[in-house]
Amino acid sequence: MTSPTSRRTVLTAALAAAAGAGITASAGPASAAQASPARPSAPQAAAPLVDNRFWHTYTDWRRGSGDGTRVLTGPRPGLAIATPAGRTDHTDPHTGETAAWEYATWTSPLHRSAVPATELIASWNARTPAGTWIAVELSAAYADGTATPWFVMGRWASGDGDIRRTSVDGQGDPHSSVWTDTLSVDDAATGVRFTAYRLRLTLYRTPGSRLTPTVWRVGAMASAVPDRFEVPASTPAHARELRVPRYSQNVHIGQYPEYDNGGEAWCSPTSSQMIIEYWGRRPTAEDLAWVRPGLPDPQVCHAARYTYDYEYGGCGNWPFNAAYAATYRDLNAVVTRLGSLTDLERLVHAGIPVITSQSFLEKELTGAGYGTAGHLMTVVGFTPEGDVIANDPASPDNEAVRRVYRRREWENIWLRTKRYDANGRVRSGTGGVCYVYWPEGPTRGQRRVLRSFGLA
Repeated sequence: MTSPTSRRTVLTAALAAAAGAGITASAGPASAAQASPARPSAPQAAAPLVDNRFWHTYTDWRRGSGDGTRVLTGPRPGLAIATPAGRTDHTDPHTGETAAWEYATWTSPLHRSAVPATELIASWNARTPAGTWIAVELSAAYADGTATPWFVMGRWASGDGDIRRTSVDGQGDPHSSVWTDTLSVDDAATGVRFTAYRLRLTLYRTPGSRLTPTVWRVGAMASAVPDRFEVPASTPAHARELRVPRYSQNVHIGQYPEYDNGGEAWCSPTSSQMIIEYWGRRPTAEDLAWVRPGLPDPQVCHAARYTYDYEYGGCGNWPFNAAYAATYRDLNAVVTRLGSLTDLERLVHAGIPVITSQSFLEKELTGAGYGTAGHLMTVVGFTPEGDVIANDPASPDNEAVRRVYRRREWENIWLRTKRYDANGRVRSGTGGVCYVYWPEGPTRGQRRVLRSFGLA
């Protein structure tokens, strides 16, 4: 469970309604309408709310514009440094240390979103050996033809010996702002929308070395989720429960307080670690050598350290969690939104557990026993009645992690964009934000479902 003072709670403007969003009518030929005036009109199709675009294939990388980069072939194509485009000094704001770095860049083609969006969230999968790191930037186009500056969406390394992985505060223009990991239109009621965007990768390495970061996937989720306190009820479709390891964040309370006050705020990395291990990956004994002997589930401490955002001051940076998961062998990981609980059921039915983000009062989720301004949990199944089976890390111990939550309550607290806090003030909801992790070689059914959401 994130702390009550989490900066995630300032995202009150991020999830407003898209102007004109809703439904698009399908009209038939005029002659048919005249001949049968009483005939029911064609069904109306819902406008899409989410657009995912991720660059990850050899063709994707070749279509971008590189300066000093090379495209790697093979079963998992990627991007690496060839001959550096230049050299620069970088001062780490969290250590005060200045160091010289060689760099190369790659810029994606312009992607025109299927959704006139109010929000963009980037995510990436990369390997950064010691002596390397990457920066991910995003520039979005507005409907009026103007564009944002290049905003830094993350300065990232899998380790913390060269730079401190960090988001960048204080970025914005007259229409939008970056809130930790999210570029959001400041006031959706003005009609301002993002219609397209580019991503830029900068790969850094120690001067004179032959080291290189490798990036396998980069992209973004564009969304325009309607402003809503309540979402329509869905009908149960699939009953299944996945065997996902169960870890409690609360057994780590007081451990490593330098990483967001210890375990009480580790819901995100704890959830990430559950799914990493579901897919058969885990840190090695060498990876865990830094953890004090005798602590339970040291891999959860490890996940907290290596998802920690030094600017945000916590482990709940969404793309940093996905990037951490993808440091494990042949794992892919993205941040996206789903439009319904039915969408989530499809993933779980295919064998893919999902990490979801939600906020709620204690009375809004029967059996939780707590309220939260922001919390991550892992959905691992659905009962025959359609209720949600979740591995909830905000539990007293590992044995208590498995919970069954009422379907109607759960889908509303996850999918809504507005809610009331304990004092009756309007706050934001996440509108269906989730992390999806899957292996490089998914089954045919898993690939089909992932592709239907634009993820694979």
